[in-house]
Amino acid sequence: MDLDVIERTVARLHEQEPLFDWVGVYLLVGDALVLGPYRGKPTEHERIPLGEGVCGSVALKAQTEVVADVRARPGHIACDINTRSETVAPVVRDGQVLGVLDVDSNTPAAFGERQVVMIEEAAREIAEKA
Repeated sequence: MDLDVIERTVARLHEQEPLFDWVGVYLLVGDALVLGPYRGKPTEHERIPLGEGVCGSVALKAQTEVVADVRARPGHIACDINTRSETVAPVVRDGQVLGVLDVDSNTPAAFGERQVVMIEEAAREIAEKA
């Protein structure tokens, strides 16, 4: 995958939307997601096993998940203790999950239809161009 394309897409999303406090891509490597380019506070979660947390679940199901309140979502893995809501979209090419686009917000219920569409379009862009 072209990490420059991912880096530019992540940076654009982070700069474009004030409610997006952390934006990053986890790439599927074997049976885990490995942190790729991101913007926001550093995270200790550089590797997430498939099926764990929102990112691992999205990678298994290949479906976007929108979490209005991460504190109410069982199994949520917090990149930052200030995170209150999250949207994760799969990065899929030719039916195969390559990774996930993870967007966190310190604002509860920060993701409306416009934001979700923006994230899903960015995930498709990464899949097509990276």
